[in-house]
Amino acid sequence: MATETAEKLQGRQVRQYSVFLANRVGALMEVVKKLGDASVAVLGLSIQDSSETAIARMVVSDPERLEDLFGRNDIAYGVCEVAVAELAEGASDLPRLLAALLEAEVNILFSYTLLVRPRGRPLVAIHTDDLECASAVLGGRGFRLLRQTDLSR
Repeated sequence: MATETAEKLQGRQVRQYSVFLANRVGALMEVVKKLGDASVAVLGLSIQDSSETAIARMVVSDPERLEDLFGRNDIAYGVCEVAVAELAEGASDLPRLLAALLEAEVNILFSYTLLVRPRGRPLVAIHTDDLECASAVLGGRGFRLLRQTDLSR
């Protein structure tokens, strides 16, 4: 119930999409082009590949439009929520962010930087084993956490 109330007051958490692609030249471009044609911008991107498949993790400007597009085109995807933290002092803030999560014993499952800087500052997306705890700890340490509305147009 507290999460629903916080969502209404502050906006929805940032959603990250995992798209499963064949590991071949142009596979990512096909997906990004479809998104662009639907006016959905890729704001953050991480690729993990293997010999046969790749997983493209992305944060986008319009999650609802992405889900509609992927549904209509039978594109397989997974979705999870990530914490997006602003690094006010740039790269020198990263050790402080990591130390805060370590002290709280929050495990980082994966992380990547975003391609946008809404206030001219770097952003990092973090997927953890406990998003609620990570968000509370980072917020308590003075990190500005962005919501989907902060990133969407």
